Amino acid sequence: MPVFLDHASTTALRPSAKVALTSALDLLGNPSSVHSQGRGTRELLEASRDAIAKAVAANRSEIIFNSGGTEGNNHAIKGIYWDRHQADPAKRVIISSETEHHAVIDPLQWLQKNQGAEIVYVRHFQNGMVDFDSLKSLIETHGPAIAMISLMWVNNETGVITDIPAVVRLANQYQIPVHSDAVAAFGHIPIDFQASGLTAMSLSGHKIGAPIGVGALVVLRSAKPISLVHGGGQERALRSGTMNYPLAASFAAAATEAVAELDEEMTRLEALRDQLEAKVVEIAPSVIITALGAERAGYNAHFIFPGTQSDALLFLLDQEGFCVSAGSACQAGVVGPSHVAIGMGFDQAEASACVRVTLGSTTTAADISAFIDALEKIHPIALQAAPA
Repeated sequence: MPVFLDHASTTALRPSAKVALTSALDLLGNPSSVHSQGRGTRELLEASRDAIAKAVAANRSEIIFNSGGTEGNNHAIKGIYWDRHQADPAKRVIISSETEHHAVIDPLQWLQKNQGAEIVYVRHFQNGMVDFDSLKSLIETHGPAIAMISLMWVNNETGVITDIPAVVRLANQYQIPVHSDAVAAFGHIPIDFQASGLTAMSLSGHKIGAPIGVGALVVLRSAKPISLVHGGGQERALRSGTMNYPLAASFAAAATEAVAELDEEMTRLEALRDQLEAKVVEIAPSVIITALGAERAGYNAHFIFPGTQSDALLFLLDQEGFCVSAGSACQAGVVGPSHVAIGMGFDQAEASACVRVTLGSTTTAADISAFIDALEKIHPIALQAAPA
């Protein structure tokens, strides 16, 4: 059976989430209906909202259920920009990063191409950490013209953690709303929405053991980004449509469990990650651990193997029974240079030699040991296979 070491792409469905889903599927009733069965499913939906709110330290009314991180990022970025730009046409600048997930980069580029937004990117140090002097300079330069800032909490490729409360403190000088893609953070580091000062953040269920297709946009009660979907006015009129109580219940079960075990599990995975990295350096002394020295989530290891290519490494590891990735799984299965590595300052050849190993609830010390044995076998082959 293959060893799955690609938990940042998706992770195993938690038994508790499966039970919650299948139990809810047996219920009948539209949560917007006023009859008894509708009230029953509405009660389940609202209990699920309470659980997600508790998991991220938000108010229950700030939880807007949706289909996941991509929808949440699109809604936050477009909706906040439209709201701000509509109120003041001079506000057309968005500050973000070239190392964001494409679920952030692509909406930004769409706004730039189709709606006249101006996107400016903060610099990074080569270990992936945000250069706060650069961020401060951008805020001071563009000031009143800034519509919003969008920076991810944990990078999905490298695991680098951005100090989001510090970003918000800088933004508050100009009352700039800040959105964060927290998909790779939730369930892996402590998240406190209220303390962060964020206007909005995006969550995804399948990264923490819920089914694919459910997530949430957490939005301040005082904020109302313009909706992408109009209809019956559900979810504070921010996300109209019949509310999916079975997926919400499953997401809530997974979130509750993930947060409850977070400290213990992250300590366990960080120890395994450190063992993995030490052994990889022994096998391939020229390897670059991209986020070394940065504050990062403990489940993520991101390598550059100079002289190789990502696609060859992934193929050879897959042949040995190991599922890893070169980065995000959201690029239609295409392996190419990592835009994250390029955004960190690595060149095209280095960005084309990335491997991301991400650990999860099913990962054991035996998995790490077996992976090291496989890497020792295939690394020389990958070097030979690389074009001159």
